[in-house]
Amino acid sequence: MAHYHSTSSIQTTIRFCLSFLLLVGMVSAQLSSNFYATSCPNALSTIKTAVDSAVSSENRMGASLLRLHFHDCFGCDASVLLNDNATFTGEQTAGPNNNSLRGFNVIDTIKSQLENLCPNTVSCADILAVAARDSVVALGGTNWTVQLGRRDSTTASLSAANSNIPAPTLNLSGLISAFSNKGFTANEMVALSGSHTIGQARCTVFRTRIYNENNINSSYATSLQSNCPSTGGDNNLAPLDVTSPTSFDNAYFSNLLNNQGLLHSDQQLFNGGSTDSQVNAYSSNMGTFLADFANAMVKMGNLSPLTGTSGEIRTNCGKVN
Repeated sequence: MAHYHSTSSIQTTIRFCLSFLLLVGMVSAQLSSNFYATSCPNALSTIKTAVDSAVSSENRMGASLLRLHFHDCFGCDASVLLNDNATFTGEQTAGPNNNSLRGFNVIDTIKSQLENLCPNTVSCADILAVAARDSVVALGGTNWTVQLGRRDSTTASLSAANSNIPAPTLNLSGLISAFSNKGFTANEMVALSGSHTIGQARCTVFRTRIYNENNINSSYATSLQSNCPSTGGDNNLAPLDVTSPTSFDNAYFSNLLNNQGLLHSDQQLFNGGSTDSQVNAYSSNMGTFLADFANAMVKMGNLSPLTGTSGEIRTNCGKVN
């Protein structure tokens, strides 16, 4: 007796197999905390040693490395590290980045060390993610498990950087919208804003606030004006957290309660709006802030990474292979 399968059953079987293969592909392309356990077992310790050294030499570098990861992730694909070339204009001259992003030398040093240890293995995007976590820890902040397995982009977009990275001039509604566009809740936006407990900003970014806004502590404004004149001195620096600028703590939120937010966007978080209660909560409970910040950082690090066979593993973080 002849055996045969109907066309429909064959099609069903094929669809099932394709679905199964697609599912396996999706699973294999997910990030994991032990991605380099076999291929480069000393990757994480190498990154940590370099970050600890850099932050020990200059506390501000911790904030700079954290900011590099932030500005890369609004895609976590190391596109922010690419220099301009004949094919594209990179992201480093975008408004939010120009003359302010720093730490490239630290990333290059780490990449060089890892290429010697495990050639063509550890992506620049993963280096950024781990260095951001290690920077927070080095400055007394919380730890979290970094998911790994990102790959590096082969292009960059100046326009995307200009449109995606939240500007320091945004009002609360604009901040909520900008983060919502990337899948973050308002609460997660406030938690991530707490990264401004470390680092510094240039006079040109906060000049309008300290001379023209009313929701700022008057003595705080006066002290800032001494180093940020109404004209000139654009690159003069001031700490984002006036209380403990090199400690990753919750002082940033306490400062907001006193109208001592350096940036317009900072003070928007505590200005009679919907996020006031969360700022209050974080100012009185550092543990809650640190836990929420860590969870939000994990979520940010998972924003549309390149995985599997997408992208590449750059050998030099500043240029495509």
